[in-house]
Amino acid sequence: MNQNIEKNIEVWLLDDDDTVRSTTAQWLRLSDYHVKEFKDANALLQEYKTGVASIIVSDIRMEPMDGLTLMHACLKEEKSFPFLLITGHGDVDTAVNALRDGAFDFLEKPFDPNRLIQTVEKAIQLRRVQLQHANQTSYLGDLHGLEEVIIGQDEHMVRVRQQIYTFANMDTHAIVYGKTGCGKELVAKALHDCSPRRGSPFVAINCAAIPADLFESELFGHEAGAFTSANKRRIGKLEYASGGTLFLDEIESMPLAMQIKLLRVLQENQLERIGSNTTINIDLRVVAAAKSDLQTLENFRQDLYYRLNVSQIHLPDLRHRGNDIPLLFEHFCRIAVKERGGEFTSLSPIDHETLTLYGWPGNVRELRNVALRYTLEPNTSIAKILAGYQAQEDTHSISPLPLSVKVQDFERSLIEASIKQHKGNIQLVLEQLQLPRRTLNQKMQKYGLNRIDYLK
Repeated sequence: MNQNIEKNIEVWLLDDDDTVRSTTAQWLRLSDYHVKEFKDANALLQEYKTGVASIIVSDIRMEPMDGLTLMHACLKEEKSFPFLLITGHGDVDTAVNALRDGAFDFLEKPFDPNRLIQTVEKAIQLRRVQLQHANQTSYLGDLHGLEEVIIGQDEHMVRVRQQIYTFANMDTHAIVYGKTGCGKELVAKALHDCSPRRGSPFVAINCAAIPADLFESELFGHEAGAFTSANKRRIGKLEYASGGTLFLDEIESMPLAMQIKLLRVLQENQLERIGSNTTINIDLRVVAAAKSDLQTLENFRQDLYYRLNVSQIHLPDLRHRGNDIPLLFEHFCRIAVKERGGEFTSLSPIDHETLTLYGWPGNVRELRNVALRYTLEPNTSIAKILAGYQAQEDTHSISPLPLSVKVQDFERSLIEASIKQHKGNIQLVLEQLQLPRRTLNQKMQKYGLNRIDYLK
């Protein structure tokens, strides 16, 4: 089975000539496509509905309803439905006009079977993106509870939500593992909000951001006069978080001396402020976050590890979350448009492919930034935004765009530049780029370019 074909997307083949229809269907089935044959346009139209998991390949000249009438009826219900026309020699001009009216493409009889397969596959790719977008829109509109916070349909994230529900009520310490930008603090906050401690403080500390000489004061607090700059009493984060949850991000960066003191606090449920001899009882849940296994680190105490390691949650890298990538992208675009303005348009197949192929070294945090840029520059391709984003980062930490994506983005930029230069005059574009009209139509459709947008 061709891995690029969505199993539940059918090719609806319409032709009133039994021989032509049967031969075309055989070609498609030999290429592992699921084909449903129709002899009459009315019969097909009775089964058609918005959101149907199919594309349509239809002859133009038929009775009593021709292919163009059927196409307009389908496109009236769903504007961008992939509709592929098959035409005889005398109908080429009609088919070209149909492209302007929304047809996906057309094939001129007699056509090459390989050309048919290539065109059908592109239409199925478009349909897959359309159906996924519709599913994402429905999913995002129905979110509630924890799903509104920890978003994702991928099996990894379903398991993470299940673990949060389970661990939240256990009221034990926990470790959240994940690379930078995966959402470790979001998970820690969700653990807190789903637990009986949700009415008490959630206190977050990034251990890597605190200077070693200030660490003890930050965690334990101090009394006035405890040291030179201690002008007044200060409540430390451990004491302030009592009754609630303390989130220690990048705990692997905590100095060894502080690890020993934190361990004692967790064992005794007591602490003393710096400069004080008074013991303070605390009731604390600690959720620690780390990028790598704490048990394997030489500079992390094993006894503290075992004290914290009651529950574990592992967050996957974004690149391993499959279809969650465009889902999250749309979610962040919606937020950006609501908060900062801008515009969000549905992704094209090439943009969809770019998002899923990119390595996302910055994970969800990087995706959110790219989504913001996209809403502010809606006419710019995702590949171009990522290329510009990469240029601002350390090249050693950024995974490069796949070659196929770079080539497609370059091709799109050349075509778009030519259309802009000639103000939508397609004849001049054809002459400059030395392309056949049909090829240019296909590429403009692939890249979401419409000459009307460039008319002046």
